[in-house]
Amino acid sequence: MSRNAKINALLLLAVAALAVLPLVLGLGDHKEEPFAGADAEAETAITEIEPDYEPWFSPLYEPPSGEVESALFALQAALGAGVLAYYFGLRRGRRQGEERALAASGATAVSRDTPEGD
Repeated sequence: MSRNAKINALLLLAVAALAVLPLVLGLGDHKEEPFAGADAEAETAITEIEPDYEPWFSPLYEPPSGEVESALFALQAALGAGVLAYYFGLRRGRRQGEERALAASGATAVSRDTPEGD
C-alpha cells in the first residue's frame, strides 16, 4: 500500500469516526431534537438570555417541514460542491492542455533544428 493510499484510508476512517461517534456515544440524548442546526441552538440561547427579543427581519421562505428544509440544505451543498468540482477540474484540464501544448511545441522545435541531410 502506497503512502498516499494509507493517508487516504486514515482520513476516511477519521471522517467515518466523526460521523458515527456522536451517535454511538449518545451525545444528543438529553435534547428533544438531538442534532438540530446551529440556527435553532442560537435561537434557543437568545430567547433564554433575552425573552423579549424580536428578530430584525423574517425569512423570505419558510419551508413547510424540517425534512424539506434539510433537503434544500443538502441540495444547496450538492450544487456548491458541483460548482467547486467543475472549477477545479477545468483548471486542471487547462493546465494539462498547456503542458501538452508546450511538450508538442518543444518536440517540433527540436525536430526543426536538426539538419535533414545528416
